[in-house]
Amino acid sequence: MDRQVIGLLKPTLQIQFGWTEIEYSNIVLAFQFAYGAGVLFVGKLIDRVGTRIGFSLAVMVWSVAAMAHAAAASILQFAAARFCLGIGESGSFPASIKAVAEWFPKKERALATGLFNSGSNIGAIVTPLVIPWLTYSFGWRAAFLATGAVGLVWILAWLALYRRPEESKLAASELAYIREDSEPEVKPISLRRLVTLRQAWAVALGKFFTDPFWYVYLFWMPDFLSRNLKLDLRGMALPLLIIYTGASMGSVAGGWLSSALIKMGWELNTSRKTSLLVCALAVMPIMLAARTRNAWLAVLLVALAAGAHQGWSANIYTLASDMFPRNTVASVVGFATMAGTIGGMLIAKTVGYILQRTGSYVFVFVLAGLAYLVAFIFVQALAPRTDPVQI
Repeated sequence: MDRQVIGLLKPTLQIQFGWTEIEYSNIVLAFQFAYGAGVLFVGKLIDRVGTRIGFSLAVMVWSVAAMAHAAAASILQFAAARFCLGIGESGSFPASIKAVAEWFPKKERALATGLFNSGSNIGAIVTPLVIPWLTYSFGWRAAFLATGAVGLVWILAWLALYRRPEESKLAASELAYIREDSEPEVKPISLRRLVTLRQAWAVALGKFFTDPFWYVYLFWMPDFLSRNLKLDLRGMALPLLIIYTGASMGSVAGGWLSSALIKMGWELNTSRKTSLLVCALAVMPIMLAARTRNAWLAVLLVALAAGAHQGWSANIYTLASDMFPRNTVASVVGFATMAGTIGGMLIAKTVGYILQRTGSYVFVFVLAGLAYLVAFIFVQALAPRTDPVQI
């Protein structure tokens, strides 16, 4: 929710502050730069201080930053708030994937990842339902304050509920099930060592080529709906509900698919790669979304692509926990997320210039349709097997 609010309010803020497309892309770029830089050290911090404390600190930073948007009145101030939001949010996936690695055996991790990742899509569904009401009732500043404050409540729940399995009151049989494919503990991995491992680059390039288009769905989709469907803030609720419902369903389905294939007797490597390929192929129809004259068909095509992206994301993140020891997972995910964010920074400027020159999303969606197959080729080339990495 915190990440999506500015995209939903873009048409409103653009009118009030007179932003150009390139200026808006600079605000997005500030978030992505901080997010990419942050994961380099936040992932290592979480590996050192633990998931419970590390995740709490990250959410504290990003919730306060989200609320700080309400005080912004210029491009520079919005960019500063987005920068701080990016630093805080950089802890999200390293901590989340680490928590999954702590609590689930490998055969269940993709589904668990898909389930937690669907939360971001539920937030994206709720946002277009809540933000217009807040904006029309109390002004756009209230939208930032309200969504940011929710994170502070979440911290209390997280601290009260989360413990490592070894610190929880589990039956010995349940703890043994969680640890059935456990690997020996190793020292936290350094960045210098990490960049020499092709398996780390497999996950990183899988994110580099695909993450940019999730940023497009988050930050530019309301603008796409405004341009192509001529919808106002209230009218965007149903199309965005369809798109992010598709994303949420895809997140769970993508995780379920590889876990189901494993339970059917498929090898871990084959199940993960098959799921990635299915998701890559499912994105391709989005290339027609900006060309069709049927606006609702365009919405359905984007929803399919968003769902396929989240299914891809569930499996590409799970590859990190498949191949790396538990206490290095946050560092690996941080490195991969940084790569995805660099791709996001590139796409932010690219989309800004494309829209400024052409006013059309055609080329943007063509890039989105092809990116996942390119990513799959790199993943398979760099990690043909998902055997555990020896560190």
